[in-house]
Amino acid sequence: MSQTDTCNKSAFNNIVIIGLGLIGASLAGALGKHYPGIDIVGVDSNSRTRVVAMDNKWVSTAFGADDPKLEEYIKEKADLVVLATPVSAVDHYLELLKEVGYDGVITDTISTKAHILEISDGLIEHAGNYIPGHPMAGSEVNGIDGARSDLFEGANWILCPDERTDPEHFKDLHELICGMDARVVSIPRQDHDRAVAIVSHVPHMIASSLVELAHRHSDDSQALMRLAAGGFKDTTRIAAGSPELWCGIAFDNANALRSGLIEMQQIIGDFADALDERDRTRFTGLLASAADIRRSLPSAWVPGSDKLLEVRIPMINRKGVVAEVTTIASSVGCNIQSIEIDHVSEGNAVLVLILTDEGDVGQLSFQLINAGYTVSFSPINT
Repeated sequence: MSQTDTCNKSAFNNIVIIGLGLIGASLAGALGKHYPGIDIVGVDSNSRTRVVAMDNKWVSTAFGADDPKLEEYIKEKADLVVLATPVSAVDHYLELLKEVGYDGVITDTISTKAHILEISDGLIEHAGNYIPGHPMAGSEVNGIDGARSDLFEGANWILCPDERTDPEHFKDLHELICGMDARVVSIPRQDHDRAVAIVSHVPHMIASSLVELAHRHSDDSQALMRLAAGGFKDTTRIAAGSPELWCGIAFDNANALRSGLIEMQQIIGDFADALDERDRTRFTGLLASAADIRRSLPSAWVPGSDKLLEVRIPMINRKGVVAEVTTIASSVGCNIQSIEIDHVSEGNAVLVLILTDEGDVGQLSFQLINAGYTVSFSPINT
């Protein structure tokens, strides 16, 4: 049984998605597919984009950026707002949310966090209501034309809670995301941009560089480029993404990206040096190390439903439990299928996690105990 069959209820009834590009429109489609009872409203400055979103029935209605009806909907109905805009548009919409007195949950899908984290404290009155997010999914087809309702299935979706995060809000957002058959990975906010530079931004620049290399060595008949129709084409697929979008991402995350590119130069240099020195042992070692690491990566996410594990952690007199615990779980490879908060009495609650059969449970236990938590584990028979 898939999560689609079981996670079809949501704590959110009225969701506003601001920005109906590839990610925002795909999110609208995914929510409509997995949560047909939710009212989804879209926002975009492009009139064609709004028409396409409504024609596909991904949204019940779509507003322009400054439509007074948008302000009315946010103020009177919205309980979740998703910012799926470029970084350059974030300030305007956060100011709008502040002006209308919105006090619901806010998340985003922005691929770099430095700017939005810098301005959010001044524009978001209730800091615990904002949970930064970033779905690790994409397409070489730009904008709403590349949108798909299944884009996030099996994909990692980063959430960045901190000590101020409202535990109930995190639980609700976690459930919403898992209900689209994505998986949540929690990382500290300050680590986000460095992490995605390595696994997303540097690879995009490498793919673009490979395409440029092949192009420089192709003759007028393009014979070499025809030879690239197999593995090379798959490896460099992401290089077809929007240059304007990726230029923006690169400069928004310039320091982390530059560091990653310099490190990548050094790694490529190690291969070149081994060739110069005719050192087959060193060259083989470099290849073997990469091969071993690549084989150790998990295949497509297929969590086992017959080996679920319940983890219970008291939350007494301690702030930031959800942020700390979920980050530890992600760091040891454990996947959290669901989260519950068992309110034993006023001011006394237990965080209940259901884990799939992934990751190092021993390390999870060790790190939680080392962090000062009392933990109990019990298998769930299904």
